[in-house]
Amino acid sequence: MMKTLQILVLVILGAACCLSDKLRFDNHRVYSIGIENEEQLGALQDLETTPNEFTFLDVPLVINSKIQVVVPPAKQRKFEQLVLLFNLNPVLISSDLQSAIDNERPNRARRAAFGWEDYYTLEEIYAWLDEIALQYKDVLSIETICHSYEKRDLKVIKLSYKEGNPGIFIDANIHAREWITSATVTWILNELLTSDNPAIRELAENYDWYIVPVANPDGFAYTHTTNRLWRKTRFPYTVLCQGADPNRNFDFQWSNGGTSTNPCSDVYAGEHPESEIEVKTISNFVRSIADKLNLYLSVHSRGQYILVPFGYNAAPYPPNYRDLMQIGQRAAVDMYKVHKTPYRVGTTADVLYVASGISVDWAYGAAQIPLAYTFELRDQVQYGFILPADQIVPNAEEVLAAFAGMIDEAGVLGYF
Repeated sequence: MMKTLQILVLVILGAACCLSDKLRFDNHRVYSIGIENEEQLGALQDLETTPNEFTFLDVPLVINSKIQVVVPPAKQRKFEQLVLLFNLNPVLISSDLQSAIDNERPNRARRAAFGWEDYYTLEEIYAWLDEIALQYKDVLSIETICHSYEKRDLKVIKLSYKEGNPGIFIDANIHAREWITSATVTWILNELLTSDNPAIRELAENYDWYIVPVANPDGFAYTHTTNRLWRKTRFPYTVLCQGADPNRNFDFQWSNGGTSTNPCSDVYAGEHPESEIEVKTISNFVRSIADKLNLYLSVHSRGQYILVPFGYNAAPYPPNYRDLMQIGQRAAVDMYKVHKTPYRVGTTADVLYVASGISVDWAYGAAQIPLAYTFELRDQVQYGFILPADQIVPNAEEVLAAFAGMIDEAGVLGYF
């Protein structure tokens, strides 16, 4: 028995050692698959929660939806057998995922100071924040509100030019692989500090901005060191499966659709609401300032959506649904004017998928913040989560225009 235990420990340690190397995706194919019936849905759900099989870029949740799946070369034959067995109709999107990852950061070899022509690590983002906090110490402050499971700082930045401003809260990069989100909100923060555009100065000086640039620091760090496609937190729920989906872990309609009880799933909701220290701490922080907040924004990728509450099963429309939609549609129109990028507006459940325990639903339904939106940024199909760095600034420009239009329209309707 002791010998068997020793062998098991060695196997686990060996696996951990291997996982410490950065995963490559050479010749990994990416397929889009339409889910047409219950049999296909069940088969794909089983695969999604099976470790070391395929990487799902979308979680199979309902019939008549499309998902993207990454197939390694060693699993190609098995994938083809599954296609025949379940009568799937995959469409090849990419024949070499690694080439997309390599092309994501064309300027990484020649970058100098922190900027927005490349993506940066958590340490680099925090170093830049510390630097500008010193430079703009009269209006900018940084607070570490907790340490993550792996003891990384979870930081909130507050930009405030004067007392009594209405408040806006933003969470970004709550899903680890969505790098464009933290790049976008740091660019916007820099604009709020440095732009001399009168419209931007109006946003900066007459609203208090609370920004969590990386709401999932452990997962984000892991995407830089080990697995670019990681989504969840990093708490070890089982030997083989780590992390919960932090955007299914908020304490409002928790585990009421669009989640999983399996720790191996990318939409595992956690052991209970706020089981993830990052979610619990963000929730506590927002509760402490909720009476100052008029607007909650959660920044994600991908798909080009502006989403209003709610996402859970059989959810009703919120009482101010028409106002939420009017404000969201104004944001989409203003976004489109910048770079002609179309965004669709609607509830999470109506236009994207059922999802419960999400931050925006919690902010609206539990924290009683009257306006709450999820932004799903670029793009739709071509790059997915691996958005090339040369799209950071154009993406951020249209998002800032959306925020400005949203705030203006909300003012017209009496929310500010």
